[in-house]
Amino acid sequence: MHDPRTALVLFSGGQDSTVCLAWALDRYARVETIGFDYGQRHRVELECRPRVLAEVRHAFPAWAEKLGADHLLDLALLGQISDTALTSARAIEMAGNGLPTTFVPGRNLLFLSFAATVAYRRSAGVLVGGMCETDYSGYPDCRDNTLKALQVALSLGLDQPLVIETPLMWRDKAQTWALSNELGGGTLNDLIVEHTHTCYLGDRSQRHPWGYGCGQCPACDLRRRGYEIYNAG
Repeated sequence: MHDPRTALVLFSGGQDSTVCLAWALDRYARVETIGFDYGQRHRVELECRPRVLAEVRHAFPAWAEKLGADHLLDLALLGQISDTALTSARAIEMAGNGLPTTFVPGRNLLFLSFAATVAYRRSAGVLVGGMCETDYSGYPDCRDNTLKALQVALSLGLDQPLVIETPLMWRDKAQTWALSNELGGGTLNDLIVEHTHTCYLGDRSQRHPWGYGCGQCPACDLRRRGYEIYNAG
């Protein structure tokens, strides 16, 4: 039995959001996707999004029947007011506040707020995001308590129930690869390797067993280690 609600998936074109998309397609009667152009340094992910969606539709016909519209929002202002390693050519390192320079303040708060606005218009009662508190860089807007509080605020502000689902919250990257396999088998894992993008530097010139990327940045390292642990298990 599938949940009759419509889910709106925050879909970047990366590994985590693709697994979340598969998770939603496995559960909900209808699924739509939303992405954000915020001047990200790795904007190649925006080019990966339509390819990943097309590959999912081709490889999984049953999911294709439930996969609806894709929405891409222009949030260039976020990039203009941010001074981070994801929105400018800065070094990726730890800042004085104990957070990495890849932290974009308020990014997930804004993403979910704009997604909630679209969800209201599209009669979607569920938002699905790949936020994770297990394998993450310490971003405060990825924490479970942050998202629970935001769920309450958005539901009150819209005067109707809105659920934020985070299926990866308590999974490390190896468990994320395992979930992908559980949902779509080797076909989905191969799709993730070939077509999704995670590298912070936007490098798609180097192909590794786990996918494309520079192989050095924290995002690549996390994806590589998770892939190796998953395959060694």
